Amino acid sequence: MALLYDAVLRPSKSEIIAGWVPTQSWFAGDAAAEVEHVASFRFDDPEGEVGVETHLVRFGTGPLLQVPLTYRGAPLAGGDDWLVGTMSHSVLGDRWIYDATGDPVYLGATATAALTGGKQADQFVQGDGELIPVAPTASAVGSGTPGAPVAAPSSSISTVSKAGTTIVTAGSLHITVVRVLDGTAVTPAADAATLRGAWPGQSTPQLLVVVSAVRTTEEPG
Repeated sequence: MALLYDAVLRPSKSEIIAGWVPTQSWFAGDAAAEVEHVASFRFDDPEGEVGVETHLVRFGTGPLLQVPLTYRGAPLAGGDDWLVGTMSHSVLGDRWIYDATGDPVYLGATATAALTGGKQADQFVQGDGELIPVAPTASAVGSGTPGAPVAAPSSSISTVSKAGTTIVTAGSLHITVVRVLDGTAVTPAADAATLRGAWPGQSTPQLLVVVSAVRTTEEPG
């Protein structure tokens, strides 16, 4: 369950995205154009400490981009390479915002959804002493099987961005995040699990993430 807040954010999420995304090697679009927020969805942090949100945005007439972010109440140890910025949240206080491909909480949540056939978190706001459901603007569903084993992501994370994707290695997990959703061709291996999403204007589920195990080759003995 994701609890949303009626809060003032400084800077706003759109401002954070507008300032950071065009600096990335996978960016496509008009960096000078206003960012258009098309849809978003969230995953749960089992510990309830980290906000995990994926934004689908475009700049001008450019392609649709996938921008997963995490929001933390304190800096992520060893996460400087993935720090996007900081913001002031009128309810939760200072927040550190990370490119989620370098955050083990996002990687664990995404791998779990893909491998076990899970979906995005249900969203609620607090009102008059009760939780009020909020419909997500995008859905995300995994291809896997309920109860499938999921390896915990290592805190030692490496990321490489190329050809409209970011490829993450975290322990035994190998995760490909499709950054440029229009025109990027990714063919999952037969034994890989996937996360596919749908949103307004995209009724056919589109590939968002591929999750597989890292294969190692042993030297002949």
